[in-house]
Parts: sequence; C-alpha cells; structure tokens
Amino acid sequence: MARLAQTAGLTEIQQEILSTVKTFVDKEIIPHATALEHADAYPQDIVDGMKEMGLFGLTIPEEFGGLGESLLTYALVVEQIARGWMSVSGVINTHFIVAHMISHHGTDEQKQKYLPQMALGETRGSFSMSEPDLGSDVAAIKTKAVQDGDDFVIDGAKMWLTNGGTSTLTAVLVKTDEGQPKPYQNLTCFLVEKPVGYGEVAPGLIIPGKIDKMGYKGVDTTEMVFKGHRVPADRILGGKRGGGFAQMMDGVEVGRVNVAARACGISIRAFELAVEYAQQRSTFGKPIAQHQAIAFKLAEMATKVEAAHLMMVNAARLKDSGERFDVESGMAKLIASEYCAEVTQESFRIHGGYGYSKEYEIERLMREAPFLLIGEGTSEIQKTIISRGLLKEYKLR
Repeated sequence: MARLAQTAGLTEIQQEILSTVKTFVDKEIIPHATALEHADAYPQDIVDGMKEMGLFGLTIPEEFGGLGESLLTYALVVEQIARGWMSVSGVINTHFIVAHMISHHGTDEQKQKYLPQMALGETRGSFSMSEPDLGSDVAAIKTKAVQDGDDFVIDGAKMWLTNGGTSTLTAVLVKTDEGQPKPYQNLTCFLVEKPVGYGEVAPGLIIPGKIDKMGYKGVDTTEMVFKGHRVPADRILGGKRGGGFAQMMDGVEVGRVNVAARACGISIRAFELAVEYAQQRSTFGKPIAQHQAIAFKLAEMATKVEAAHLMMVNAARLKDSGERFDVESGMAKLIASEYCAEVTQESFRIHGGYGYSKEYEIERLMREAPFLLIGEGTSEIQKTIISRGLLKEYKLR
C-alpha cells in the first residue's frame, strides 16, 4: 500500500469501492490510456466497465437505483480514475453534476424520470454554462429562452461542453425575462434532452463537432448551438424560472471538489512515475534518486500531493456534513490544480529528455495538467471566492 494520499476514517464499503476501482484502473485504464489518448479515441470499453461497476449512479440515492454514496466517496473514486487517465474521469464528472442538481433541485417528476436511467448510465448528463464570449462572467449569458405557449424557444450558443456529443441530457443555463434588477436573477436552468451525435441532432439544436484540444483527449468537448429549439416548460429544473444561477453554482461547487480530485489523481501518477524512474535511471555510478537534487524534488512533490489530497478530502467531508463549503472547495481546487501543474512539471524534469517523448506517460500528463487550472473556474476566480468568503467571516464588527 502506497504511503501517500491515504484517507483515514473510511467505512468498509468505501474501502471496498476504492479497492475495486483501483484494480480496475491498474488493469483496464493505465495499460490502454496512452494509445487511446494519442488516437483521441473515445474509451467505450472503459466506459462500459464503469457502467457495470455502477459508477454512474455512485451518488444517486438508492431509491432511484443508485448507490447513495457520499461526495467523499465519489471524489476518492475520481482521484483514482484520474490517476489512470484524466479524460475518463471527465466522462463521469458532468454526469455527476447534473445528477446532483436534479437530486437536490429537481421536481419529484424530474427525479423519477431521469435519475433511475442516469444511475444505470443509460441517460448520460452534460453541463452547459459557458459561452463563446462569456469567460468567468456568468451573469452576462446571452443565450435566451422565450416562452411560447407551453414551450420555451431557445436561441444562442454555448461553449465547452464536456460529453457534448455523447450525452443525452444537458443542464443548460440560459437567460429568461424575469424583470429582476440583478442579471443573475434572470437566469433559468433547462434540462435539454438530445440524442447522441453531432450535427443537427434535434430541430434547432446543433452539436457542431469535437473541439481539438491540447490534452484531455478521448472525451468529447463541444459547442452547443440553439436556433429556435423548443423545450417544454416542464424541463425547467425545479419547475421555477429565475433560479438557475443558484442551482448551477451548487453544481459548480461540487464540481470544484471533482476537479481537485482529478488534479490529485494526476499528481499521484506523476509522482509514481518520477519515483520509479529515479530509482531505475543511474548517473555517476548511482541511481539519480540518490542525488540530493532529485531526492529533494521527490520530497517536495510528495508533500504537495499529500497537502492537496487532504484539502480535497476536507472540502468533500464538509459538504457531506451539510456545512457551507464554498471557501474550502475553492481552496481545494486552487491548491490541487496549482500543485498538480508543479508536480507534473517536476516529474517531467526528472525524466529528462525521455519526458519529451510520446513513448513516456509523463508527456501526456504534461498536456493534461494545465486544463485543471481552468476547469470549474480559474485560479483567479477561486482566489476571488476565497477572499470574499474570508472577508465576510473576519469582517470587523
């Protein structure tokens, strides 16, 4: 058993789940990840294996056919999967966010309709908030829904949908006319059903195709274009207009724990590769791990892995306990993603020239780590969230 990134106080069920997932990662993901990633091929066999294990329903309540596990369990599972290949964790991330939003904000009818099929992995979720000109300014959303009888007609363009082509249910944040003075009070979340595929997948709903990315290959990242697409009014999440911003932010907060877990997973794998290579590669008559310059790098990398893991676990446990955790999730995402970039680069340096070769796994990690600095909010956004929360807590009386 590795010393790093261990979690105290887990139940026997949690330990069993993690052991099963780790075995799956070691046998079914790591041996195939590099070839699939270089081919930018969707990991269908791996996804099918996750469906059989019940991972798509990991946090969905048992009454809807899921396993009813905690955010902590989910985060630790994601950490292991990302250790194998970060793209695979992306397949279940947005699915989990949408399931969480429906579980906590959906109507009874929406829960009954969607959650059982989501637990089986038959209905697959994606999450759409960003737009081509939006960046981090969520309140400036331009995609608009206008009521027309019992339907709403949506026009606009969304950007950066993970699983955009392979999902069948997308939580989409759009602008509605609620007449409220603050822009974010005029946002509504719709549950948009669609078939798998690209092009005009439904009348007025276009998935243009996969965006070619530096890393994060295999998993499909797309745009979503609405041109007069009609959505029934009963697809409004929770059945209430104008509440979309709060619903989405709840999803993003748990998503930040997920991104922190993914960053931890990549960091763990980068360290594993570095410590193994450093003991195999020799210079000046001894393994490079015995040179102080390399030994100190390993010590710093391991410390960062451990610190990020502990902050991620703390944020997940706060959420599971019902505590407010926006500051802690922001802290976890900030430190885990920044440390991930640093640990991965140090592993790359330890590999020397071989790290630049596509034959070595660290080359892939070097292209994957930067994504986590951006996903679910940049580091600057996390600092804004953290500082605002702290200033409220420590406000001078």
